[in-house]
Amino acid sequence: MTAIQRVAVAHGDGIGPEIMNATLRILEAARVPLAFDPIEIGEAVYRRGILSGIPREAWETIRRNRVLLKGPITTPQGSGYKSINVTIRKSLGLFANVRQCKAYAPFVASTHPGMNIVIIRENEEDLYAGIEHRQTQEVTQVLKLISRPGSESIIRYAFEYARAYGRQKVTCMTKDNIMKLTDGLFHQVFDEVAREYPDLRAEHQIIDIGAARVAAMPESLDVVVTLNLYGDILSDIAAQVAGSVGLAGSANIGENAAMFEAVHGSAPDIAGRGVANPSGLLLAAIQMLVHLGLGSYAETIKHAWLATLEDGIHTADIYRVGLSERNVGTDDFTDAVIERLGRKPHTLTPVTYENRPIRVRVSRPPRRDKALVGVDVFLDWDEEGRNPERLGARLEALNGDGLALKMITNRGVKVYPDGLPETFCTDHWRCRFVSERPLRFPDLLALLTRLDAAGLHVVKTEHLYTFDGEAGYSLGQGE
Repeated sequence: MTAIQRVAVAHGDGIGPEIMNATLRILEAARVPLAFDPIEIGEAVYRRGILSGIPREAWETIRRNRVLLKGPITTPQGSGYKSINVTIRKSLGLFANVRQCKAYAPFVASTHPGMNIVIIRENEEDLYAGIEHRQTQEVTQVLKLISRPGSESIIRYAFEYARAYGRQKVTCMTKDNIMKLTDGLFHQVFDEVAREYPDLRAEHQIIDIGAARVAAMPESLDVVVTLNLYGDILSDIAAQVAGSVGLAGSANIGENAAMFEAVHGSAPDIAGRGVANPSGLLLAAIQMLVHLGLGSYAETIKHAWLATLEDGIHTADIYRVGLSERNVGTDDFTDAVIERLGRKPHTLTPVTYENRPIRVRVSRPPRRDKALVGVDVFLDWDEEGRNPERLGARLEALNGDGLALKMITNRGVKVYPDGLPETFCTDHWRCRFVSERPLRFPDLLALLTRLDAAGLHVVKTEHLYTFDGEAGYSLGQGE
């Protein structure tokens, strides 16, 4: 007899309670060996002054059960309220977001009936670290953080997923023609890991053409692995192209915990009307069953759901005259799925799931020799008509302790020396000082002291390092 496993359940906001009740009814009718522990998170918790939206007792249940099935959440407008999804993903190390975007033609309208993509998105890093600063009157910045362990974890997960589910190809998407260090690292790790999976095809695409192919020719793609921001955008494009965002479930997987949810939001405009489509959350629950080693139950429920689509029993979001037989609400759709438990689809392809979660291992590369060779000093400077030549002359006079001004850029464009007068400049300047001899941290402090004494406003510094002699920073024109 299969042991009972406990799952934390958050009904959520808006349509969340309706679609969660529908999903749990189907799981219970299929006699899955699970017990559900309800928790309260979301809008009502926010309103009680808990800015994370998650009370302590909910955390205790999630951490104890290590699996959360979550309905959509409404985050109140206003500053200070933290995204529950981001909080849970980061706090529990849920590094992999997995979304299958499949067309169910001819029963659900889709312009790409052969589409069957899985988007595997890194979940913790990139611009979603949320580290932003306003540095001058005119310029703000956000830090894009990409780590080798984070990249390797998600890339290995993508290859393991492809192998486990009989996929043929893994496509990496980045913008490393522009962001050569951050996206370049992700691409480099992808190439390294791909060599360990000779049974799978591996390819790389620049994200802009990759996104166009997701929208225009998704049949050419199989498993896509990418960074956090790109994956967020690609997932919604793919879900909509497949037929409906309402048919997309999402898994968030970590080494020791997991969260499963629908892709769509809480849809407060239709809450309480009994018309919401529970399919996205149900498909997320099916992913949860596979993760828990209950693949046979997942197959039974997925087949019943496919049979319901084949019979033309559709909720309003996917109902189409000529394709659908009945336009039903949440409860009737749920009843239809339950009635078909034990059936298999006739036209749509039956599924096969393995009874094991996917595990990954991350290597530790040898440390490289790290040397301090310079500093990028960012100035808030709005004087003398913002003339780069005048700023350059002032900075040249402050060279010393082995450090000498190499160049000045504005918004990433070199403006000194040999800049163009047509280049528009803001009040935010990157001033690169480099050294021909080994540097110590006090050398940088001495330079900053000279800059401050000269009346120049330093807003930020970035140290320049080499690793085994290779530059660990992007080069400017002429470097």
